[in-house]
Amino acid sequence: MRYGTRGTGHGTRGAELATRELREAREAELTDQTKPESRVPKGESGEMNQRRSFAWMDLLWLAFLAGLAAVTPQLDIIHKQLILLAIGVFQIFEYRFLEWVPERGRSYSVILKILLASLLVYHTGGIRSSYWPIYFVPVVTAAMYFDLWATLAWTGLASAAYWSFVLWELDEYELTGEGAGELAIRSLFFFLAAITVNRFVTENRQQSMRYRELAETLAETNRRLEQAQEEARRSERLAALGQLSAGLAHELRNPLAVIKGSAETLTRKLANTDPITTEMASYISSEVNRMNSLVTRFLDFARPHKLERREEQIPPLIELGLKAARDRWPDAKVEVERQFAPDLPEVSIDVELMERVFTNLALNAYEAMGSGGGKLRVAAVPISDGKRGVEITFQDTGTGIPAELREQIFNPFFTTKETGVGLGLSIVSKIVDDHRGSIRVTSEPGGGACFTVFLPEGVSTDYPEYADGKTADAL
Repeated sequence: MRYGTRGTGHGTRGAELATRELREAREAELTDQTKPESRVPKGESGEMNQRRSFAWMDLLWLAFLAGLAAVTPQLDIIHKQLILLAIGVFQIFEYRFLEWVPERGRSYSVILKILLASLLVYHTGGIRSSYWPIYFVPVVTAAMYFDLWATLAWTGLASAAYWSFVLWELDEYELTGEGAGELAIRSLFFFLAAITVNRFVTENRQQSMRYRELAETLAETNRRLEQAQEEARRSERLAALGQLSAGLAHELRNPLAVIKGSAETLTRKLANTDPITTEMASYISSEVNRMNSLVTRFLDFARPHKLERREEQIPPLIELGLKAARDRWPDAKVEVERQFAPDLPEVSIDVELMERVFTNLALNAYEAMGSGGGKLRVAAVPISDGKRGVEITFQDTGTGIPAELREQIFNPFFTTKETGVGLGLSIVSKIVDDHRGSIRVTSEPGGGACFTVFLPEGVSTDYPEYADGKTADAL
C-alpha cells in the first residue's frame, strides 16, 4: 500500500460561490424529490405507472362501461356485457400486461382491443351497431403508444376491421352511397382522433424528454459543484498546513545546525581518545542529516514555486519518471503499457517540476504492486472538451485504495507506508495546481488505482498573475 492526499485544485477562488450554489441545488433537489411526479419512472412506462396511483379513474372507466352494458339492450345482451367487462378489466390491468410482455406488449395490446371491439360490434348488430365508437379505444391506445405513422397504420387496421362487417352483410343489405358516406365519415373521425391524441402525446413526451435532459444537466452541475467544494476544502487545508510546515521548518533548522555542529566538533576532538563517544556523535550527525532532509521536504511543500515554463511534449517526461522507478526497482515484475496519442499538443510546463510529478506517480504504482508485480498502464491523450490540454493517466493493478482513504491521500503528512512522512502526493498536487491543472484518483479495492492528471494547453489567461511564471502565495 501507499499513497498520500488531494483531488483537483484551482485554489480557494470562488469557493464561497460554489458552496452557496451547491447548497441551493441540494435544497431544490430535495424539494423535487418530495413531489409525486418525481417518483414516476423515466420513459413512456411512466404513463402506465401513473395509472396505478389514480384508482378513481379506473372506477370511472368501469362505471361508464357498466352504463354501456345497461342501456339499449341488444339481442345478445349476455355476450355484450361479457365483452364490455373484458375490455374494462384489460384496460385496468394493461400496465401489468406490458410488464409481462415488454418488447411487443404495446402491439399486442392494440390488437387485443381491436378484436374485443370487433366482437362487441358483431354481437350488437354488426355494421348497424350503435357501439361502433368502441373502436376509438384501440385507436387512442395506438396514438398514445406509437409515432405518427404507426398510429395511422393501426387506425387503418381498426377502420378495416369495422368495414369488414359490410362484407359479411352484403347478402342481406345493399350498400348505398349514403351508407358508404356515413361509414367514411366514421373512419375519418377515427383518424382525426388518432392524430389529435398522438400530437398531444408526442408534444408531452418531447417536453418530458427536455425536462429529463435538464434534470441530468442539473445533476451534472451539482456533481461539479460538489467537486469544487471538495477542492476548496482541500485547498484551505493545504494552505493552513503549508504555512504551519514553513514555520516549523524554519524554527527547526537553527537548533539542528547547532546540534550537527556540536556533534562534528565532538567527532574531531575525540576521534583518537574515545571511540564510543565518536560513534555516538556520528549517529547524531546522520540523524540530523535525515531531519534536515525532512525539513527540506517541508519547505518544498510550503514555499511557492517559481515556474520556469516552456512548451514541451509530455511523453519524454513520462519516460523519465518510468526510468526512475525502474532504476529503483530493477527486479520488479512490472509490465508497462504505453498509450501515447500521436497528436499530443505541447504544454507550457516547468520541466523539472513535472518530471517530479511523473516520477512520484510511477514510484507509487511500483510500490502498490509490490514484489508480485503487475501491469502499469500509462496513457496520454489530448482533451478538447471545454478546456484544451493533455490528460495523463497512471493505472496500476495493485491493491487499490479504500474508499475512506481516497479523499485523504493528497493531504500533507498522510501515508499508509511504514516509512515516509506523506508529503509525496501533496507536493505532486501542489505542482499540478501551480500549473493550473488538476489531479484526481479513482480506485476499487483489489482492482488497482488510477491517477489522472490534466495539464492545460498554454498558460491560463484567466489569471494574469500566472502569465509570467509566478504562482500564488497561498501555499
